[in-house]
Amino acid sequence: MRLLLLLTVAASAVAQDKIVFVKRFQFNSNHYYTDFINSQFLPGGNICLLDTKSGKVTEVVKGLEGGVFGRFDLSFDAKRIVFAWKKGADDGYRIYECGIDGSGLRQLTFPEPNETELVRKYQKGYHHGTDDMDPCYLPDGGICFISTRCQFGILCDGADVLTTTVLYRMDGDGKRIEKLTNSSVSEATPVVMHDGRIMYTRWEYVDKGAVSVKCLWAMRPDGSGSSEVYGNDISLPPTLIQGRPIPGSSMEFVVLGTPHYPQSAVGTVIRIDTTKNIRTREPMTYMTPDVDIQSEGGFAFRQADGSWKQDRTGKGPLFRDPYPLSKKLFLASHKPEGAEWNAAKGYALYRIEEGGRTELIYRDEAISCFQPVPLQPRQRPPVLSEARDLQLAAKGLAVCVVQDVYHGLENVQRGEAKWLRVMEQVPRPWAARYSWNGDSYDQQHVVVSKDAALGLKVQHGIVPVEADGSAHFTVPADRNIYFQLLDKNFMELQRERTYVNYRPGEKRSCIGCHEMPHTVPPPSNRSPLASLRPPSAPEPARPIHYPADVQPVWDKHCIKCHGGKTPKARLDLTGTPTALFSRSYESLMPERRKQPRTDRGLLGPIIGENHPKTGNVHYLPAKSLGSHASVLVAMLSRGLVRLADPKDAERAKKLEQIHNNVSLSSEEMLRVTTWIESNGQYYGSYWGRRNVQHKDHPNFRPSPTFAVATSMVSPVPEAER
Repeated sequence: MRLLLLLTVAASAVAQDKIVFVKRFQFNSNHYYTDFINSQFLPGGNICLLDTKSGKVTEVVKGLEGGVFGRFDLSFDAKRIVFAWKKGADDGYRIYECGIDGSGLRQLTFPEPNETELVRKYQKGYHHGTDDMDPCYLPDGGICFISTRCQFGILCDGADVLTTTVLYRMDGDGKRIEKLTNSSVSEATPVVMHDGRIMYTRWEYVDKGAVSVKCLWAMRPDGSGSSEVYGNDISLPPTLIQGRPIPGSSMEFVVLGTPHYPQSAVGTVIRIDTTKNIRTREPMTYMTPDVDIQSEGGFAFRQADGSWKQDRTGKGPLFRDPYPLSKKLFLASHKPEGAEWNAAKGYALYRIEEGGRTELIYRDEAISCFQPVPLQPRQRPPVLSEARDLQLAAKGLAVCVVQDVYHGLENVQRGEAKWLRVMEQVPRPWAARYSWNGDSYDQQHVVVSKDAALGLKVQHGIVPVEADGSAHFTVPADRNIYFQLLDKNFMELQRERTYVNYRPGEKRSCIGCHEMPHTVPPPSNRSPLASLRPPSAPEPARPIHYPADVQPVWDKHCIKCHGGKTPKARLDLTGTPTALFSRSYESLMPERRKQPRTDRGLLGPIIGENHPKTGNVHYLPAKSLGSHASVLVAMLSRGLVRLADPKDAERAKKLEQIHNNVSLSSEEMLRVTTWIESNGQYYGSYWGRRNVQHKDHPNFRPSPTFAVATSMVSPVPEAER
């Protein structure tokens, strides 16, 4: 039978008479975020309306046959739908809108004016023009969506085929498109929360495992006020996506937990309660407890005897698109046990109860069904007013106030913190794509480091911390900004291993270090000292480039012993070029690709974002990274650094005695410590040829300026790259 409808189940499953949903074939992409990149183009389907009383199914959209429908959103009055649609295999997804009866169909987004040139220049693996997807209505009448218009490549994709999506917004008629975020890797599935903010999935890795954290964040509809909702230090499931607020609660959400690969964002349904400690797994309650993601990649299914079976093929029960009817009752798309996760016709509409009980609502045996949404009006959330400083905005700046850096900071005595270093993780632009050979390394299309960070970092400068722990300063807007707390010697005490996109003219404050979104500041009858003066401007802005910053220090002080044919301690600190780096850099940086690192090395803990890919996200107390955990710095600092690890401290003491004639200037010491605290970055930009086979090329390993390091366009003509 082609069409199966269980009316008795439908009547008990939902209180609503009609359900809007999408018919399409299941995607077969190889990552949770690559449906638009490498899923096979299987046209067919529509946005449909199911009458649960009569069983009638109506196709809503007329005139767009022969394409693929993506995610949609229902207007607050339930009279219109906005959706993504892809015309053909070599076309990008675009945003359309029509009435719920199919009337008034109109296209809202269009290819970029230079779309043909983008395709010609960047086509690699798919059309590589632009895609607009995952639209949602905003309370002010605008529409939020994700798009590749940012033209960033995924940092951990050595082939540079995969591309980033970030959040945009536009007016309801498609005009005034504005980029809201600047993330280096992908964002997805925005939805409006009860309080009027946008909740979305944000993938990130700043000094943590590359596939571990796709977590829930929220922002105001203008992009300001971005903050974590849940999952920023939760390793498994690696991906939390398709989140929605639960009716009647401002602190509870439903989300889909999925692997990073190999699948198309299918997995297990989880309820999140953010009244509980969001730094733990405590907020998570599995609504489908027999399905889990316990390692990367693939799925785990509970067997009859209670044991778990790992299965990369996904033949167990899987879910997608959870929609909360209440705290314990959900609509979802579901594939029962049997077929693999990518079964083209395997998914149907179900009701799910807490505990995992499922009841079929509707199945079309000829095609899959996704994203069930009740056709009923919703209360329009409040329109959040914008509060921006126009003068700041004109300068491309925002202002940040930290009330007390010591709040939530372990292992640091009050008075130790003197400075904040303002850092940025720079996205890798499509424009950095190269046509020559040899410059990729360990999934980095344009190599930045050896077995450490995958994304480029730059320093915008430092700002003072006042005696009461407060700070007041400007930051560049629309950048991926994070902070490092420094002592009087400009050595890192604590590192922020995430980032914030500040919008132009935004003014915001935080309480201290490691705070949660709902942390209440301690009572005080005095204003923070820093707030009583104008904001500081970070300086100096500079790239972090090992050959220019650190190698001259080794050349002056070290290579006399640690050079030549038989360097002492078998530690070669010369700048002799290797295939992609130099001998000194490779001597100091730990090797992670072939086997796990068993010792901490001279530099101390260096986070390998690719090794391991999963994990490496747990919170680290102050002085766990950087100078205060480095044997090398302790050895060179003449007592300024006292290591907590006894073995490291003893090693540093012995090395200091051996090197008692080595004395670095304060500037030289700062160059070394800043480099270590960049997580061991080698190159200071995405530009210039790397591989030593290109050593005679004019563009071989240039030393970048700060402007070049942060540029999204090549500093030299394409023909000279």
